[in-house]
Amino acid sequence: MMERIDRLLGNRGYCARSEVWSFLRSHVVLGGIEQLERENERVNPDEVTVNGHRLDAERLVLLCHKPLGLICSHDEEEGPLIYHLFPPRWQKRRPALNTVGRLDKDTSGLLIITDDGQLLHRLVSPKNHVPRIYHVTTERPLLGDEAVLFASGEVVLDGEKTPLLPAEMTPLSGNTAHLVLHEGRYHQVRRMFEATGNHVVALHRERFGTLTLGDLQPGQWRVMGDDEVQTITAQR
Repeated sequence: MMERIDRLLGNRGYCARSEVWSFLRSHVVLGGIEQLERENERVNPDEVTVNGHRLDAERLVLLCHKPLGLICSHDEEEGPLIYHLFPPRWQKRRPALNTVGRLDKDTSGLLIITDDGQLLHRLVSPKNHVPRIYHVTTERPLLGDEAVLFASGEVVLDGEKTPLLPAEMTPLSGNTAHLVLHEGRYHQVRRMFEATGNHVVALHRERFGTLTLGDLQPGQWRVMGDDEVQTITAQR
């Protein structure tokens, strides 16, 4: 589908639409073999290159190993943001990139970021039961009855009225466990253990659906392919 170059570059974050004229003069932007010079030219997005590089994809789905200390927010006043890990132009994309759920500042691990609103909704919706697997370390030894409690489907967090979906917990040692959730409420893991009188001192998300971090180190990320994305959305 043909598209105006000013809209195309603006939506993908290369520059504001009002800046396209100057962008075309300070960069080599080609539509196939033709250099583009007018902001109203219509082009095939698949043929556009900027300084010899193919245009960023229309949809981005990123798999990131979130390090401790970064915040899943667009508000610069809250602290260092997860979006600072990516090319600066991606912060200007329309639609904007957003995290699939949030990992708080003191939680590390697997995080998906996308500008596809429909995909984001499918992944976070509890109706789809996409499992999230966490490694949890608590301040005090586990009591031994947490797994039965969490699996009951009867836990109501402080300040809420709807019980949590059943969750599976596997103790690993005196104060560590694997926890599998099928929804993502605000600070859910920490609040679940608070309900048992314990405190989470370390939290790491190991898996989301079938996805794992693989070799990604804290702060590293990669673009996911369409086939890989489909394996997540197929999960129930």
